[in-house]
Amino acid sequence: MLVGVGSIVLGAIIITAAGYIRGYSGFGSGMLAVLGLSILFPPSQTVPVILLLEVAASAYLLPGVWRLIDWSSLGWLFLGAAAGTPIGAHALANIPPNVMRAAIAVIVIALVVMFGQGIRFERIFNKPGVITVGLISGVLNGGAAIGGPPVILFFFSSPAGVAVSRASLIGFFFGTDFYAALMCATQGLMKWQTLRLAGVLLPFLVAGLALGSRSFLKADREVFRKRVLQLLVLLSIGALFRSVVGR
Repeated sequence: MLVGVGSIVLGAIIITAAGYIRGYSGFGSGMLAVLGLSILFPPSQTVPVILLLEVAASAYLLPGVWRLIDWSSLGWLFLGAAAGTPIGAHALANIPPNVMRAAIAVIVIALVVMFGQGIRFERIFNKPGVITVGLISGVLNGGAAIGGPPVILFFFSSPAGVAVSRASLIGFFFGTDFYAALMCATQGLMKWQTLRLAGVLLPFLVAGLALGSRSFLKADREVFRKRVLQLLVLLSIGALFRSVVGR
């Protein structure tokens, strides 16, 4: 993977913004990062880098929330994700880049619409329903590093408090992103250049996380949430355009 200086600079800006969003809201970094970087690189190169960075972000946050995690729900979600992740990783390795890029863009737009409409998952708290949420998340995570939204909708529709939901999401992201990174490695997608690019971008991720955590106490969360969703739609349109022109 040959990476120019311009691509590195743009990638650093994207990852800093993604880290800021993750530090501020607790989610959305994967969607922003995968859309932004997929404009610069093929998804088969972008997704493994983002998975590594997401593991690092979760590891950064995990020690502070470990005792609050809802391990019962997480176990069933992990079961579904374990089945779905290899399917997504196989698709990532075998589907042409422009097709995958377009699919990612369409999926993200659909998920953004779901967030914008306030869709909730009140009726899926039985074991088959929870496993299904995990399965869908695993497919999306292995194929596009955007497995968070189904589980975010699940936890924030549950009777659990905000602190428990946030802690459980951090634990879920750590486990599933680590597993998805392993699955990408089995598909030959985790190359030395991937590790090098992830290492270059890691400091920018940490800087974004720190800035986002500070801003959490000051900003209007609803206004910020709307702006994040608008940005994701714009990036999706850009990714769709690139897939159409075939560049």
